[in-house]
Amino acid sequence: MPLKLGKSFNRKYSLRIPILDGFYNIGIFFDRKSTFLLFEVEPDFSTSEELKRNVKINMFKNLESSRFCETFIQLHNYRNNNLDICNQFEKILSDYTHDISFLTNESIILSKIEINEKELFDTLNIYALTINSHNEEYVFIITERHNISKRLNRKIVRTSGLQIATTPALQMLDDYYNEKKTAGKNIIYKGNPENVITFSDAEEEAI
Repeated sequence: MPLKLGKSFNRKYSLRIPILDGFYNIGIFFDRKSTFLLFEVEPDFSTSEELKRNVKINMFKNLESSRFCETFIQLHNYRNNNLDICNQFEKILSDYTHDISFLTNESIILSKIEINEKELFDTLNIYALTINSHNEEYVFIITERHNISKRLNRKIVRTSGLQIATTPALQMLDDYYNEKKTAGKNIIYKGNPENVITFSDAEEEAI
């Protein structure tokens, strides 16, 4: 069934993402004059409908609630009189640059606006990332609206996320998440839990 939109959305950007032996056609609906944004997701598994049932889709209005972003991504938040930035994509965390890759990194410039003799760009930024070990089974799409409010003399940045993944890919994500939560504790319990052995930095280097 086609997605019915009201007057809040007047632009659309389309992506076609391969998953398993099929594709997902993704429509990103947004408004030229605001940060409103909405996803449309249409599967295309012409060779096997069974594959489609093995894929899970999640949408995130708050990227901080995403396990993928919490594990792998550094987000940027900032607010002053001229900037209102919430969960802007900054970078892949350095510990995971060999585990995570970009599928696409695109920027669509909608307009150029001058405020206080400065040129600002109203844009839609799209980042599609994957877990390298499951690159045909996982994608996380971050959409980032940079909207310039001339009335407020302010740049407003808002983000949303879309996750498409198989069960094995989600299990791998959980493994990364749990490893990150437990990394660096280096504690060994022997017998009585009160007897705790911890390694010094010098001892760790010698191991």
